[in-house]
Amino acid sequence: MAEAYIVDAVRTPVGKRRGALASMHSADLGAHSIKALVDRTGIDPGAVDDVIMGCCDTIGSQAGDVARTSWLVAGLPDHVPGVTIDRQCGSSQQSVHFAAQGVMSGTQDLVVAGGLQNMSAIPISAAMLVADQYGFTTPFAESPGWRARYGDVEVSQFNSAEMIAEKWDISREQMEEFALASHQRAKAAIAEGRFKNEIAPVTLEDGSVFEVDQCPRETSLEKMAELQTLLPGGRIHAGVASQICDASSAMLIASEQAVKDHSLTPRARIHHLSVRGDDPIWMLTGPITATKHALAKAGMTIDDIDLFECNEAFASVVLAWMKETGAPHEKVNVNGGAIALGHPIGATGTRLMTTMLNELERTGGRFGLQTMCEGGGQANVTIIERL
Repeated sequence: MAEAYIVDAVRTPVGKRRGALASMHSADLGAHSIKALVDRTGIDPGAVDDVIMGCCDTIGSQAGDVARTSWLVAGLPDHVPGVTIDRQCGSSQQSVHFAAQGVMSGTQDLVVAGGLQNMSAIPISAAMLVADQYGFTTPFAESPGWRARYGDVEVSQFNSAEMIAEKWDISREQMEEFALASHQRAKAAIAEGRFKNEIAPVTLEDGSVFEVDQCPRETSLEKMAELQTLLPGGRIHAGVASQICDASSAMLIASEQAVKDHSLTPRARIHHLSVRGDDPIWMLTGPITATKHALAKAGMTIDDIDLFECNEAFASVVLAWMKETGAPHEKVNVNGGAIALGHPIGATGTRLMTTMLNELERTGGRFGLQTMCEGGGQANVTIIERL
């Protein structure tokens, strides 16, 4: 089978809610990572076959195929198309999958894959907020087919996170310890400059340069113990959940022929890619079954993987996944996760993969596995091999 290579990867620093990137138009936000990627690789932008960007809540500044407009805003050639995709939290990870599949099929040679999200400008699940005006909590809740299959059970990520904590016997205290470790790891990574190679600094309207992730907090177990739970009598609270934020990220995926033709030096190879569905009411358990499926398909075990990125939508999600797969915490989200660094939904997939690639290079690891829970009870898994 033909190979798909990661030539380079870049991201913006992550801006906290109403932070440094809050006023940046979504197309400009996406354009920043795309332009930085083109500049870093030195690739002829006219040779790119497609631009695939993940983005959820494609309304307002994110409407109108924001992948295409981001490319154009970056000042790049008109003839290169773009497409925006939505696989919920896994949108930009799916962008990499589609890009790699295009290359592996032989129909494309160079594809930009990435994602963007300005959550300050477009609130999370904005479409659902609109739906609320019409008396239902989710856009699909009034579907007769949906109700016939799943009944009137409320579909909620908060409910799912609580259900997972209960089923896998994960206490509030365990989740708070995990969350604290995420912040400590992220702050250590920032202090050591581990993210510098992957971040394309942003010059803001006031002329200042934004180049350091804003989300890590000064927190403690004592502070988190005082937080009110999101659901009455529950265990989940804001301190053990991912943060709302703004960012974009992008990767260049290339065929072996493109690597030769353009004198490129790949940094990694796509070793495996897959996506699986799970119970949509449980919603956030997808990474468990998807990881087991991916390892079996790849002929690998959990011990073959040097680094893991499992998105920290909620602490309970990752803790349950670690229990089920046997992935050791010392190899999981070693530079912090979404609890500390934020979860800019459409951009998170390629943000995580960019960080994982750089960390494999820093530590000399060979294989990295990335997965994340996604709306609808889905999960992507990508295994990359450092070259």
